[in-house]
Amino acid sequence: MDLVVDDISKTYGQGAAARVAVTSASLTVGAQQLVSIVGPSGCGKSTLLMIMAGLLKPSSGRVALGERRVDGPPVGLSVVFQDYSRSLFPWMTVRRNLTMAAAAYRLPKAELKNRVEQALTSVGLPASGDLYPWQMSGGMQQRVAIARALVVEPTVMLMDEPFAAVDAQTRADLEDLVLRVRDEYKVTIAFVTHDIDEAVYLADRVVVMAAGPGRILEEIAIDLPKPRDQVETKLDPNFAALRSEVFRLVMRPGTTQKIS
Repeated sequence: MDLVVDDISKTYGQGAAARVAVTSASLTVGAQQLVSIVGPSGCGKSTLLMIMAGLLKPSSGRVALGERRVDGPPVGLSVVFQDYSRSLFPWMTVRRNLTMAAAAYRLPKAELKNRVEQALTSVGLPASGDLYPWQMSGGMQQRVAIARALVVEPTVMLMDEPFAAVDAQTRADLEDLVLRVRDEYKVTIAFVTHDIDEAVYLADRVVVMAAGPGRILEEIAIDLPKPRDQVETKLDPNFAALRSEVFRLVMRPGTTQKIS
């Protein structure tokens, strides 16, 4: 199912105090595609993602999931946030965190149990259901956050800089996890990141945003072979060329906000 962003703009405040966060943004995340969104700080990446999730109302334009207009969090869409430590309930076990995520779906107990165990297995934590988040490393907590998003078997998963707070090796492992669960769950993913290597490695397309005001500058198709590999893919000369092209666009004069 396609996620379509049609001419979205978002302005905060009114009159002289008004600030345009995003203007005239349009893009389509095709079914089972992974689209990375990159750009300088303050360009509206997270704002755009929250509008796509139905968590923030646009000033103009529309978002549609298939034929349905998104005017609130739609069924079949999950969000993975950057701050995993705050998105998990520390007083609940991992298994209970996942169960709560699906509470609104009113699933039969047996089906819910199966989904929880499958999600934990999919993220590499099959024996961790009885732990509490505070007993886990940051990388493990983010795996739990991904499992919680998967337990509702989403059509679309939106990820807002989910690996910004983990070390490089853990980040690489989690990137490969995202690619595996995309294939396992047949899920469509929009992935916001500041990391250009990550954006290129994961994506079918990279959307580059500029700031002042936030807008979509360009889309780049990523035609690297699949499956991706942290070593082989990044040694591919095409990876280096694509990375350089994205970096050039992000650093282009005029893409960042001027601070007076």
